[in-house]
Amino acid sequence: MSLKSCEKIETNVYAVELSLEGDAFKAAVTKAYAKNKGKYNVPGFRKGKAPKHIIETYYGKEVFWYDAIDAEYGSLYEEAITEAGLEPVAAPHDDEIADISENGVTIKFKVTVKPEVELKAYKGIKAEKEKVTVKKAEIKEEVEKALEKDAKLVAVEGKAAKKGDIATIDFEGFLDGVAFEGGKGEGYDLELGSGSFIPGFEDQVIGHKVDEEFDIDVTFPEDYGSEELAGKAVVFKIKLHKIMKKELPKYDDEFVKDVSEFDTIADYEKSLEEEIKTRKEAAANRAFENAVLDTLVDNVVAEIPAVMIEKEIDNQISEFEYNLRAQGLEFEMYLQYLGMDVAALRENYKEGAEKQVKLRLALEKIVALENIEIADEDVETELKSYADAYGMPIEKIKSLVSVKDVKADLACRKAMDLVKETAVAGAKKKAAPKAAEGEEKPAAKKAPAKKPAAKKTAKKAEDAE
Repeated sequence: MSLKSCEKIETNVYAVELSLEGDAFKAAVTKAYAKNKGKYNVPGFRKGKAPKHIIETYYGKEVFWYDAIDAEYGSLYEEAITEAGLEPVAAPHDDEIADISENGVTIKFKVTVKPEVELKAYKGIKAEKEKVTVKKAEIKEEVEKALEKDAKLVAVEGKAAKKGDIATIDFEGFLDGVAFEGGKGEGYDLELGSGSFIPGFEDQVIGHKVDEEFDIDVTFPEDYGSEELAGKAVVFKIKLHKIMKKELPKYDDEFVKDVSEFDTIADYEKSLEEEIKTRKEAAANRAFENAVLDTLVDNVVAEIPAVMIEKEIDNQISEFEYNLRAQGLEFEMYLQYLGMDVAALRENYKEGAEKQVKLRLALEKIVALENIEIADEDVETELKSYADAYGMPIEKIKSLVSVKDVKADLACRKAMDLVKETAVAGAKKKAAPKAAEGEEKPAAKKAPAKKPAAKKTAKKAEDAE
């Protein structure tokens, strides 16, 4: 194989020309003959037994040329882009045979490559980080959840249903006097005020007593999943069989002993405070890291080929489809339920896919700038983690996974660690209080007549960086 030329013809696109000539081409044609001779019938010979020169005389000397090219093109392409030092992001396109004879072939194609990336900054990125505090109300909310979880249901006698009660009902819905599909239920336990049913339904059960039969008038939301019911006014016929209310346990040390490892309310609430703080700190850290990575993405300067974003959309939709199937849901049915087609779904994924592509490019640029290298033992450890996760022998994993790709992923992971470790956290700014409706905003203060001292000006500029 000979790389004849490689020329950049537009942003991220190269025109490549290669050739397979002389003995190499003849050897490829001989291999093609050995593989494909059984396809040809030649009088006087059993099928597949005719010599190469006889088949060429009968069908034309070029009979095996194109089979040879098809067989060799993949390896020729790989050799060409390696020799040219290109990093393709998609399969070659506009490929053509420029010249072919018994002495060889010249092939031309175009290839889209990774863009050149400029990264404005990646160390010391500043982002806001929320200071974590735990309010008494948050502890109280956790206590209430624990009480709710341990609550008992007791029957309500002689009283009307109220918000928070659980009403056992039969119901059937009618549209223009005709019962509609999916609108019927018997012995259904409905927590009033839970928002489980469409707006207005639960509110109209409130105030009724056991054994009452009554109608409820409601209108389905405009964006309801069923087209025939969306925005339609319907009537539900209701029979109220039973009303139950939650009876919360007494909140005391005995309750604490039953639901936790602690003996007193004070110790229990202290543990809740620590749990809430840990949870909020984790959320604050995630938000901070996401803000840092958002800034890193914004610092990427590159003309990204559209095909890279489209491929990332493909990957994300494939993962989404896989997760749906794992839950027993069909991808097409899910889209129908949402009232969305694949084109609309792809559009929804576009912004996130572009962000992901930029993030990967940024991390690869950092790997290059920092000369990050991955040791073979790190790759082995990573492959072993794959084997453990999928319950497969490590040798099988090695046959399925590219070591080059694993090294690249580990290097990007180290680059991301570098970005996070060097990031600078600043206090989260409080949102300015909104003026009450009708209230005038305070007039802007006039700029001082005297300029601030140079030292203060420098300090402000430093803070603004």
